[in-house]
Amino acid sequence: MRNPIHKRLENLESWQHFTFMAALCERMAPNFKLFCQMNELEGESKTYQNILNLVWEYLTVKNAKINFDNQLEKLENIIPDLNDYDNFGVVPALDACQALAEILHAIIAGETLEKAIEISRISLSTVTALLATENGRDFSEAELKENQDIQAELDVQWQIYRLLKDCEKRDIDLILDLKNEIRAEGISNIGIKFDQ
Repeated sequence: MRNPIHKRLENLESWQHFTFMAALCERMAPNFKLFCQMNELEGESKTYQNILNLVWEYLTVKNAKINFDNQLEKLENIIPDLNDYDNFGVVPALDACQALAEILHAIIAGETLEKAIEISRISLSTVTALLATENGRDFSEAELKENQDIQAELDVQWQIYRLLKDCEKRDIDLILDLKNEIRAEGISNIGIKFDQ
């Protein structure tokens, strides 16, 4: 599905791309945490959160020294295999891991625009996958455009984009406020509420 935000992301600086990506990853985190809880993977849940915390640190702490190649390796060790699980929960958990992997690749390689667009797509595809599973069928592009859940996801992406677009320079307080707001809400892109 075409998302008009992707064109607009071209106008942002790389720190804004990173913040956009981190915010979307933060919204997907409850999906992974719930999956870990249901499958008794407590360590994996902690690893995911630690890596995400380091991403936020990278965005907000000047000269933070973090080995992101090492973090990517840790993440690759906890990515669930679709074939090992027979419930839907593995799909949003996998998407959450893929989104986090994209931001790590962006930090390592510096390709922020492409990765921001990719994470936006991943987050939307999680919602689409849930709709297809709940309804036992795929949705057409037109149906997706009219769907409330899809609209809600697009709205959140636009809200984050607008917040960042209005910033002239990297605003640490804004980045931290955004992180804290998403964490406090604790609701994922598919409506999973995970109480910390």
